[in-house]
Amino acid sequence: MKGASVPAVVGMPSPLFLWRFKAILFLLWGLCCCKIGWDSVMRMSADLRDLFLYEVFLYYNPLFLVALMIWLWGVNLWVFAQSSVNYVKVFDLAQTHLSHREIWRCATWLTLIVPTSMTAYLYLYSHGEVSLAASQPVLLYAILLIVLLSPFDMFYLSSRFYFLRTMLRIVLPLQAITFPDFFLADIFTSMSKVFSDLERSVCRMVNRQVATIAWFEADSICGSHSIAIPLVLVLPYLCRFFQCIRQYKDTKEKSCLLNALKYSTAVPVIFLSALKYHVFPDQWVSFYRPLWLISGVINSLYSFYWDIKRDWDLSILTRIFMFKSPSTWTYKLSAHLRHNYLTVFAITALEMLRRFQWVFFRVENEWNKMTAKQNFEMSSDMPSESDRLLESSSHTV
Repeated sequence: MKGASVPAVVGMPSPLFLWRFKAILFLLWGLCCCKIGWDSVMRMSADLRDLFLYEVFLYYNPLFLVALMIWLWGVNLWVFAQSSVNYVKVFDLAQTHLSHREIWRCATWLTLIVPTSMTAYLYLYSHGEVSLAASQPVLLYAILLIVLLSPFDMFYLSSRFYFLRTMLRIVLPLQAITFPDFFLADIFTSMSKVFSDLERSVCRMVNRQVATIAWFEADSICGSHSIAIPLVLVLPYLCRFFQCIRQYKDTKEKSCLLNALKYSTAVPVIFLSALKYHVFPDQWVSFYRPLWLISGVINSLYSFYWDIKRDWDLSILTRIFMFKSPSTWTYKLSAHLRHNYLTVFAITALEMLRRFQWVFFRVENEWNKMTAKQNFEMSSDMPSESDRLLESSSHTV
C-alpha cells in the first residue's frame, strides 16, 4: 500500500569487509605471537637457548606441516571445483563431503591454535613456570586427538570417519585396494618425517621429558639413536608396499610389482642412515655412507621416473620437470640428518609442495581413465551401423 511505512533495513557488512577485518585480526594475532615468543627466547641464557628451541621445534613443527598439507589440499579441491575434474566421483565421496571452504576452515583453526600453544610454552618457560609450560604441548596433542577420534556428531563426523576408515584400510590391506586407499597412502609417504617427529614428541610426553634436557641423551628411550625413528619412517612405505602386493594379487598386473619395488627402495635409505649411530665412525665413512648415498640416488631417480611416467602419464613432458632435484625426496628419510632440523623442515615442506603438485596430475589422470572407460562402455552398448542395416533388412515389407 502506498501509505504503508517501509521498515528500515539494517545495513549488513559486506563479505569483502568481513574478510579484510578477519585478515587484520589474523595479522595482529601473528605479530603478537612473534613479539611474545621473541622476547621469551631472548630472556633465556645463550647456552640453553639452542637446546630449548630444538625441543620446541620438535613438538610444533609436525603440526605446522600438517596445517600446511591441509591448506594445500583445500587449494587442490578449489582448483578441481573450478575445472571439469569430478573429484567427488574419483574418491567416491558422499554428498556431505567437505568442500574446499570447510577444509580451509579446519586449516585456519589449526594455524591459530598451534602458534598460540607454542607462544604460551615459550612465555611460561622463560618466566620460570616450567610445569605449566610442559603442559602446553601435552594439552594441544590431547585436544587434537580427542577431536579426531570423537564419536559425537560434531566436527565433521562423517568426514573424520571416512578418514579413519581409510587409514585402517591402509594399515591392514585385507581387501581390494581402492583409489582413496593408495592415494592417501602416497601422501603419507611424503609425511614420514612428520610421523617420526610426532612419535618422538609423544615419547617425551609419555616419559615426562617435556621442558627438560633428559631427552638430550642420545641413547635414552626418546633420544636421537632410538630404533623407533627408522621404524616409524619406514612404516608408510611398508604400507604402500603391501598395497602394491595386494593389487598384484587381485589384478595380476606386473606394474604393481614394479611399483612395490619403488617403495622398497626407501627401506635401505632409512636403515643405512640409522646405522650411523650403531657402528664405528670409520665403518660409517668407509662402507655404510657410500651405500646410503647409492641407495638414496636409486630411490630418488626411481621415484622421479615413476611420478612422471606412470602416475602422471607425462612421458612427453619429462624434460619440463627435470629442473626439480630428486634428491630432496631422500633427505627427509635420513635419521642421521635430524640435527639439521631447519634444513629438514624446509625439505619436508618442499616435499609437501611436490605432493601438492602431484595431486593435480594424479587425480586428473584417474578422472581421464574413468571417463575413457565410461565412453568405451557406452560405445560398446550402442549398436553399430552394420547391425542396424542387418536388422532393417530382416524386416518383412
